[in-house]
Amino acid sequence: MDQGVAVTNISTEVRSGRGARQVNTLPLLLPAVILLLLWSILPLLRTIFYSFENYNLMTPPAVFNGGLNYRYLFTDISTWVAIKNSVVLVLGVLAASIVFGTLIALLLNNDFPGRNIARLLAIAPFFVMSPVAALIWKNLLLDPVSGLFGWFMTLLGLHPIAWFSTAPMLSVVIIYSWRWIPFATLILLTALQSLDTDQLEAARMDGAKGLARLRYIVLPHLLRPISIVIMLESIFLLSAFAVIYTTTNGGPGDATTTLTYLIFIKALNDFSIGSASAAGVFAIVLANVLAMFLIRAVSRNLQA
Repeated sequence: MDQGVAVTNISTEVRSGRGARQVNTLPLLLPAVILLLLWSILPLLRTIFYSFENYNLMTPPAVFNGGLNYRYLFTDISTWVAIKNSVVLVLGVLAASIVFGTLIALLLNNDFPGRNIARLLAIAPFFVMSPVAALIWKNLLLDPVSGLFGWFMTLLGLHPIAWFSTAPMLSVVIIYSWRWIPFATLILLTALQSLDTDQLEAARMDGAKGLARLRYIVLPHLLRPISIVIMLESIFLLSAFAVIYTTTNGGPGDATTTLTYLIFIKALNDFSIGSASAAGVFAIVLANVLAMFLIRAVSRNLQA
């Protein structure tokens, strides 16, 4: 009995840090810190260093040029076009995700035969890789000659639309929305299943119609998960690349060139590592500012 008390006291002292034995956590943290340095911090510092150099792979060596890369970046019209396209892409996909994700979640929250299979099919597109999704939409659905949409329009006596030529940004938004609507559906459906059914039943017994229950009970309950969807999708969509590269290559012209794709063009088409690094540093700062703003907004919403 006395030994058990002694072991308990020693364990308490070690955990609390008040005893003679101190647990040194540095050896445990050191591998993670080293990995973080090698994987994240050092490449970032190298990118910042390159952003102050006139460094082109075709014309070495690199020459320090101060902030000329940043000056060129912010005076180049293609930068602002890329920023505008990035904003349009993020807002378009967010709008589609929230609207259709909410509608599908409300539908799947009902009890009907085959509900589990329907839920699985509704969420499945989220697990399709971006290049695969892009090829499916480009060749099987939106192609004006062999695509399903073109065949259907021909069947109706209409002229097929060359989507990636006449409406390239809309096409990209549709593809990304197809991938991200299931994510929003999953989050919102989970939130709906945590809704108090007694509250809905009480409102129904008090004479509240379906739209009134949706407006005053269901939608306010979904505000928090919607804010989480906005935060996560915004961060991921800022780095959207694979669908654009597979379908439009940023074109026609610069119609679908986002900030991420602009960095790719500068680095691997123009071989201008200095300009690409400056654009990359700007994108990192922009993404972190947006992430901080969204995290604060979500935190306030969760604490409300």
